[in-house]
Amino acid sequence: MTKNLTLKEEILPMNNNPEKDEIHVLGSTLLEIGALLMVSGASSGRIRNTINRISDSFGYSADMLISQRTLMLNIYNEDSGHFFNSLKRTSPHGVNFVMLSGISRMSWLIVEQKWNVKQINEELKRLRSLPHYPRMIILSVVGLAGAAFCRLAGGVAFDMVMVFIGTFCGLFVRQEAMKMKFNPYMCVYFAAFVSSLLAGIPAKLGSYDTHEHAFATSVLFLIPGVPLINSFSDMIDGNLQNGLIRGLNGFIISFTIALGLLTSMFIYQF
Repeated sequence: MTKNLTLKEEILPMNNNPEKDEIHVLGSTLLEIGALLMVSGASSGRIRNTINRISDSFGYSADMLISQRTLMLNIYNEDSGHFFNSLKRTSPHGVNFVMLSGISRMSWLIVEQKWNVKQINEELKRLRSLPHYPRMIILSVVGLAGAAFCRLAGGVAFDMVMVFIGTFCGLFVRQEAMKMKFNPYMCVYFAAFVSSLLAGIPAKLGSYDTHEHAFATSVLFLIPGVPLINSFSDMIDGNLQNGLIRGLNGFIISFTIALGLLTSMFIYQF
C-alpha cells in the first residue's frame, strides 16, 4: 500500500503540469531545429527569426545564444513562470538548401495552422529522410558547371574537358577524404590539388598563357560562398562574433585552395 502511494505521488505532479511537460518537449524540438538550420548553412539571423516565430506561436518567449558550434536556448512563459534552458552542440557545417527551405515553410505552417509539437517532430523526421541526389549526378553536374565557367573565362574545348575531369575527380577525392574523417580543410586542399593537377595538363603540354583558364577555373567549385555570405550577413545584423568566425573560416578555406594550386604550380614549374 505504501509503495502504491509513493508511485502515485511521483506521477501526480507530471499530470498536474502539462504545460511544464510541453515546454520541455518544445524546447528540445526548437534546439533540434536550430541545429539543423546551423549545419545546413543558415545565417544567425535566420535561425533566430525561425525559432522566435515558432516559440511565439506557442505563447513562449525565446532567447538564443548562437555560436559556431553550440546553440543555447531559453524559452519561458511569464504568466506561468515555466521555462526551459539547455544547449546543443552542432555537427560540422555544410549546405543543404532543401532542409533550409523545408524548415522555413514548416515554421509558417506552424503559425498559420497551429501545429502541435508532435506534428513538428514528424515533419522534421520527414525532412531528414529526404533522399539526396545520386552521387554520380552530383559529380557530373558540378563538373559541367566547372567546364561552363572555363568557357566563360575564354577556355577552348580541350580546356573544358580537362576542367570537367579535374572538377569531377577533385570533388570525388574531397568526398572520400571526408568519409575517412580527415580535417575539413585538408579535404579542401586535396580536392584543390587534384583538380588543378589534372586541369593543368593542357598548360603543361602546351603554353600556360594559352591554357591558363583551365588551371584557374578548376577549383571554383570549392569557393566558400555560403560561409562568406553568412559572415557578411551576420556582421550586418550585429552578430559580430559569428560573422568574424565565419569570415575566418572562409579565409582558411580560400587559403587551402590557394595552397592546392601552389602545389600543382610547383610540380608543373609554372
